[in-house]
Parts: sequence; C-alpha cells; structure tokens
Amino acid sequence: MITIRKSTERGASNFGWLDSKHTFSFGHYYDPGHMGFGTLRVINEDVVTGGAGFGTHPHDNMEIISYVLDGALAHKDSLGTGSVIRPGDVQRMTAGTGIAHSEFNASPTEPVHFLQIWVLPEKRNLAPGYEQKSFPPGERRGRLQLVGARDGRDGAVTIHQDLDLHVANLAKGDAVTHALAPRRKVWVQVTRGEVTVNGTLVGQGDGAALTDETEVKIAANDNAEILLFDIGA
Repeated sequence: MITIRKSTERGASNFGWLDSKHTFSFGHYYDPGHMGFGTLRVINEDVVTGGAGFGTHPHDNMEIISYVLDGALAHKDSLGTGSVIRPGDVQRMTAGTGIAHSEFNASPTEPVHFLQIWVLPEKRNLAPGYEQKSFPPGERRGRLQLVGARDGRDGAVTIHQDLDLHVANLAKGDAVTHALAPRRKVWVQVTRGEVTVNGTLVGQGDGAALTDETEVKIAANDNAEILLFDIGA
C-alpha cells in the first residue's frame, strides 16, 4: 500500500528569516493524522536567509539528522563540536540525556536549504553524540547509497534505531529498486524533481509512505534526488 503526503498539504511556518514546511506535526503545527511514520518523527524542509539561524536551544532523547540541499549550515553544540554542513554531508546528532546546539546559515547573503529529520531512538537517555560524514554525489548517481544505519555499516553514520537511510541522485529515465524484508516499511522523500514510486507519481517535496510491500521501485521522470527510509517494525 502506498500513501502520498503532498508537498502542498504540509504544515508551514514563515518567520521571514525562516521558511519551513512540516511533513509531520511540529511546533505550532499539529495534525493528529500526521504525527510521524514508525520511528520517523520529523521531516522539516527549511530555508534560512543569509546570516540568520537557530540560536542555542536544547534537545533530548532524539536522533537528529541534518541534510543540506543547497548552501551551507554552520553547527555548534555543547559537546564542543563546530562544523559546516554542505551538500553531500550527513550529520547525526544524538540528543540522548541532553544537548544544546545552534544552527546558522554559514553565508551572510545566500540562503541555505536543508532537511531537518528527527528519529525516535531505540533507547532513552543515550550519551549525547555527534557524527558527520561526506557522501559525494557521484557515488549515489543512479543508485541508492546507504548514508545512515544502526550499525554504521558501509561507511554510513550511526543512527541509534532500526532504520536505514539511503540517498539517490537520478537522471531522467533512471530507475532503482529496493527490496523490503517482512514487516518493514518505507518512506520516500523527494527533494528534487519528480519520480514514480511503485507506479505512483511523487513530486518535489512530496513524501510516499509504503507498507505491506516486498519492494520499492523508483523511476525518475526528470532529474531527481530522493531520500529513502527503510524502517523496522
């Protein structure tokens, strides 16, 4: 079964410096029909103007993944980590027992466009942690590349949950297939372009929830980028 979460139906917040679209309930946006998907709790698509950002604020008991589409995002946290996240990078922050961080546009003039993803951890009160790795776009061109996994296999960042995160950059006409083990589910988030997922049209900003499927076939109608979350029961 496939269910489409249309981009135009997402929640929205606009503060001038921040334009944010919420796939699931977040902040002042509450929709009891969209509280998450399995352990996937938040997908926010954020655009932050030059020189602006999120001041230091706390989190706990969440796996937080940042994925930059365009521009650069500067990160600082209470662990002493300071980094800049750029397209091709995947950052995972384990909030665990508590962490404070800030995220600012690294450019004073150009916007930064990124996804903020929250995953419920498999255990509460983990030790806070941080990890960032680069995955060059050429390595995922025309194929699904694993960038996040519970066991950190194949060079992926470690996510403390039974969830695999894959990314693919697809040219028009490309197709990829992902096999599903029993009782697993998939969320496909389209960040650029337009694809079909098991024959159903999914556009830019849309998400597709798949349950009770044995495989996921994604075909690109034009140049596209997708994130695929393979989620345990």
